[in-house]
Amino acid sequence: MSQKMADYLWQKQQVTLNNISNVSTPGYKSQYVIFEDELKTKLDFYAQKDGSRMKEAIMDSSVRVKTKEDESSRLDENNVNMDVEQIELASAYIQYQMAINDINGEFNRIRSAIK
Repeated sequence: MSQKMADYLWQKQQVTLNNISNVSTPGYKSQYVIFEDELKTKLDFYAQKDGSRMKEAIMDSSVRVKTKEDESSRLDENNVNMDVEQIELASAYIQYQMAINDINGEFNRIRSAIK
């Protein structure tokens, strides 16, 4: 789960940075990453079939990039909101660091068990 979460948060940071870099591009539509909804759907699906297949549900979930097609209040039709993007980037960065710390903790526990 930690690996999938780290992958999701890494992709979220990349998409957010891409949105920020295109803030001045006329007609650019911001993008966002989804993962939680698909993960929940997969977990619910596999839980109904066989509760022991949770790992398969997690591994079967994928990160998807979607485009916000909503209208823009700007004349150039760009819909990137810098305030929102900066908050998303900071949040994803902090969550990513926590996921990496969790993965490192797992490796440390395995290393201790081997010794």
